[in-house]
Amino acid sequence: MSAHRFIPPSGSSTTEFSVIGTRNPLAKQLRTLLVALVATAGLTLGSPANASALSGDEHWVGTWGASPQAAGAPLPLSGQTLREIVHTSIGGSSARVRFTNAYGTNSLTIGSAHVAISMTGASIQAGSDRVLTFNGSPTVVIPPGALQLSDPVDLDVPALGDLAVSIYLPDSVAAATEHSLGLQTTYISAPGDFTGATTLAASATTQSWYFLAGVEVRASKKSFAIVTLGDSITDGYASTPDTNRRWPNRLAKRLHDTPDGSGVAVVDEGISGNRVLHDFIGTNALARLDRDVLVQSGARYVIVLEGINDIGIPGAFGLASEGVSAAQIIEGHHQIVGRAHALGLKIIGGTLTPFEGTAFPGYFSIAGEAKRQAVNAWIRNSGAYDAVIDFDVATRDPSHPARILAAYDSGDHLHPNDAGYQAMANAIDLSLFTNNGN
Repeated sequence: MSAHRFIPPSGSSTTEFSVIGTRNPLAKQLRTLLVALVATAGLTLGSPANASALSGDEHWVGTWGASPQAAGAPLPLSGQTLREIVHTSIGGSSARVRFTNAYGTNSLTIGSAHVAISMTGASIQAGSDRVLTFNGSPTVVIPPGALQLSDPVDLDVPALGDLAVSIYLPDSVAAATEHSLGLQTTYISAPGDFTGATTLAASATTQSWYFLAGVEVRASKKSFAIVTLGDSITDGYASTPDTNRRWPNRLAKRLHDTPDGSGVAVVDEGISGNRVLHDFIGTNALARLDRDVLVQSGARYVIVLEGINDIGIPGAFGLASEGVSAAQIIEGHHQIVGRAHALGLKIIGGTLTPFEGTAFPGYFSIAGEAKRQAVNAWIRNSGAYDAVIDFDVATRDPSHPARILAAYDSGDHLHPNDAGYQAMANAIDLSLFTNNGN
């Protein structure tokens, strides 16, 4: 290494020294300081910079997700702990958690956060509790609108298992960011930090998720994620709570049970009431596409099931000015396809399921059915999508194709029941994902 000239104060002699060399006393002091700084940061000269660094054949893959929404009635919390249960699709040797303050207007302080293997109710598996940190700190302040990724923790995350993410919020907070249709019990404590409790004593429960956007696992480079973009039918409306019977869950189970699909994650980014072109319950699909779908860790495929609410919601809720044509819905799908392809993702279109006779007044109309048929014909025949899943055929009554089959009907003639969601998952050709060279 070349020497660098040091100019001493006036009246002193000029010397030369090597910054890294050890012959000069000043150089020795600099090296000692450098080593001390590196040690303080938890590093070792000549060693990997991070003990949790990925090896060359590993990467991060989303195993669970929930799209953030603006809460209609923010949940008031004051110095309490939330224990939120999430269901994985694939497992891994380490985990990190995505926290979100997407719709907060103030900074969100997380005083403590833990992740553990969930047992029954609000209990966790002994020995599995891990403290989550943020750049080494157990606390973090998340700015309004921001996402915060935790540091990785070593945890043997099970495939198709449940994790408990516990969050202590030391301040008085109106939980403005949620995922309303969680269909999974969230436990809320009395005031206090109970993030490390083996069993959290709940003073209240809800079936929404708060401040959580996703969980990622460290997995083989061969592993990847399918992200499902949709509305309430993808969100699992009318499925049995706490049983994970949404069609994306059932797809993950089918993949897990096949030799070629065990490393394929399914990340559910459905929002109940979602539309392609207008906000309703949750931000419209075009506006949330980048945040919820395209930047998911390990994403390789996208399945889209969107458009039925663009057809039905204007009539059901007196929103005539938001009525759209089939051509406009199709143009929205074109945008989704183009943006996914621009990032190298494969994208698969799902046909819109039947809705005649729906229990929601004004939602169904003859004109609306004509729009559904036109959109479905385009999805099937245009070639815009890389592949098609015919959810319409999988769920309709063969003797009355505009209606959902009675055995699959939750009772509102729009949303499937558990059997209907299983039928949707069964309609997906797994070779779309498993015959890809991995």
